[in-house]
Amino acid sequence: VQLVESGGGLVQPGGSLRLSCVASGFTLHSYAIGWFRQAPGKEREGVSCISRSDASTYYADSVKGRFTISRDNAKNTGYLQMNSLKPEDTAVYYCAASVEDCSGYVAPAEEYDPWGQGTQVTVSS
Repeated sequence: VQLVESGGGLVQPGGSLRLSCVASGFTLHSYAIGWFRQAPGKEREGVSCISRSDASTYYADSVKGRFTISRDNAKNTGYLQMNSLKPEDTAVYYCAASVEDCSGYVAPAEEYDPWGQGTQVTVSS
C-alpha cells in the first residue's frame, strides 16, 4: 500500500507544474485525496483536497485560483496542477489518502494514511 508523487522540480516565478500521485496496493477511489506541503522551518500545510466522488474540492486561501486538484480513478491517480507559481510556494509537496471525505476543509494530517514520499517544488529565478 503506497502513494508515489512525481512532477516536482525547479520552475521560475509565474511558471506551472503538475504533480501526480499514483496509488498502488489499494483502490484510491475509496478515499479522499489531500495535498500538503511543508517548507523549511514551517509547519505542514494542507493546501487542497478532493472528495471520493470528485464532487467536492477545497483550496487553502494561499493557493485558491492558482492550483487545481483532480483525480482519475480509472488510473488510480490524483493530480495537483499548479499555475502562477510564487517563490512562497517552494516546499516539499505530499499527497495522502483519507477515509474522511473532503468537505469544506482539509482534514488534519493524522486523518490521512497512507502518505507519499514527497516531491520537491522550488520556485526561483
